Amino acid sequence: MSGAGDRSIRVLIADDQMMVREGFSVLLGAMPDIEVVGEAVNGREAVDRVRDLSPDVVLMDIRMPEMNGIEATREIVAADGAAKVLVLTTFDLDEYVYQALRAGASGFLLKDASARQLAEGVRVVASGEALLAPSVTKRLITEFSRIADTPRLPPSAQAAYGDLTERETEVLVLIAQGLSNAEIAERLVVAESTIKTHVSRILVKLGLRDRTQAAVFAYEARLVTPG
Repeated sequence: MSGAGDRSIRVLIADDQMMVREGFSVLLGAMPDIEVVGEAVNGREAVDRVRDLSPDVVLMDIRMPEMNGIEATREIVAADGAAKVLVLTTFDLDEYVYQALRAGASGFLLKDASARQLAEGVRVVASGEALLAPSVTKRLITEFSRIADTPRLPPSAQAAYGDLTERETEVLVLIAQGLSNAEIAERLVVAESTIKTHVSRILVKLGLRDRTQAAVFAYEARLVTPG
């Protein structure tokens, strides 16, 4: 099922390497529920193409000329709340990936991901979830929150955190640990629909886009201890 309703999930591929763009385009183009609507060779072009094509998901490389993927992600998120950014990287412990998550990316994939993993990642992000695999993304967030000497939350975010209920805070911590809604529901012995409601309220109260942003928030608020 498409994450963008009955129509295909529209994908833009941004990478300065032609072979990467063409390879991902072929892999995703073979999926019945995914349509590659365009490509970009750098961050600036990615921003422009998002404005022109309105994709559901942007596969974003980080190291690109003219404008890198971090700045491009920040501009895309600020300009178009509907577009989800899925960062592509060669290394799973890449400091720049953490910066991209803070800039608004909904998750990341390694460039050596299989066709199945690539397509599933696109579907997950398009559906409004976050690609937050405990084995990879949690480790990355943990690593780079550990090196921060002080919390990075601005005063407004700290104030918003105070609006969370005890149960919402509990759910937020479990999100940061990489648990899905179903797993959180099982852990707290409640219905999955109840967890979905809690997640929605958490995102609204904190002014966050998705679960990945919620996880970053939890680490930077020191709700989860790195390690």
